[in-house]
Amino acid sequence: METSVMNDGFRVCRGGEGFRRLRRAASRGVTLVEVLIVVAIMAVISGGVTLVAFPLYKESRIKIAVQGCMAVRQAAELYQNLEGTSDACPTIQDLVTSRKLDGKHTEDPWNTTYRVDCSGGDGEIHAISAGNDRKFGTQDDIRDDFKDTDIKRIKNL
Repeated sequence: METSVMNDGFRVCRGGEGFRRLRRAASRGVTLVEVLIVVAIMAVISGGVTLVAFPLYKESRIKIAVQGCMAVRQAAELYQNLEGTSDACPTIQDLVTSRKLDGKHTEDPWNTTYRVDCSGGDGEIHAISAGNDRKFGTQDDIRDDFKDTDIKRIKNL
């Protein structure tokens, strides 16, 4: 004997009719169109995130290189002051062997070894990173004395 009662728009069924209907709806699953719509939405979102995040990532690598150059310059100045070799320009290997620079911090974010430059006539020391192209002497080289405007210029190359 099967009875059903209507109560404020809800139909309460006895005898298993509601259970069978629920079971059929659950076993239906999702259609291919629904899956494709979800994948398309995810692709649009990830594309937007990439457009926003990539320039920030590029700028952060440049800032890390500037900080690394500053650390190398300070180590080179310390080397010259303590070793008494103000006339010779130290190399990265000199700084590591004299323990003025940690051997783990000799490469920039692009895995190129920093370079110490003493070619200025006034005896100043500068540290240089080759930058994104990994070649010294190009327009994207990064120095220890970079300002924010220099960082933005390199980021836009």
